[in-house]
Amino acid sequence: MRNLLLLLAVFLSLNINAQTAESKAKAKKILDKVSVTTKAFTTISADFTFELNNQQQKVKEKAVGTIKVKGNKYVLKLMGTTTFCNGKTIWTVLDDDEEVNISEIEEGDDKTLNPAEVFTMYEKGFKYSFLKEVFEDTRALYVIDLIPEDPDSEFSRIRLKIDKVKNTVYSMQRFGNNGNIYIIKIKKYTTNTSMSDAMFVFNKAKYPDFDIIDNR
Repeated sequence: MRNLLLLLAVFLSLNINAQTAESKAKAKKILDKVSVTTKAFTTISADFTFELNNQQQKVKEKAVGTIKVKGNKYVLKLMGTTTFCNGKTIWTVLDDDEEVNISEIEEGDDKTLNPAEVFTMYEKGFKYSFLKEVFEDTRALYVIDLIPEDPDSEFSRIRLKIDKVKNTVYSMQRFGNNGNIYIIKIKKYTTNTSMSDAMFVFNKAKYPDFDIIDNR
């Protein structure tokens, strides 16, 4: 009986390992297609919905936003805040406070998510697995989980939903270690439009009465 149980345990272990390897291979194949598609775009402009949930603290927020991306540069507008990034410097404009905070991007900082990397963040620093296919909002989607390799990451996993036909990221759920769940869903997706580098740099002339706090 003991030998039978041992053989059963070995069989189940091998089966789980085989399923894990198959899941990883399928996820990689899908994400590789997304990577090829995304890198072919010179620019990306997207309208999205943002949702924050924390069931323990009974916190729930919803908002709509826009993001324009060109390489590692981006302009993000969300919840009364406009963020400009030219790939090196970040200007965070707080409309209600009439304040601008300036900071530098920290090299090798994997704990936070650069908004410009929403469409390609899976390419490094994650283990991944394919979960299932679903049909949502009139489209077929792949569901893939990303697990950060950094044990000190501020989030435990990211769940991506990939448009099966377009090979683009449709939505992202980030599960924070503090109980916060951030949900971003792309509502409109435009690519290869002309964007000047100047649009990713804070223009003080447009905010003449704002206080500027330089944290560099």
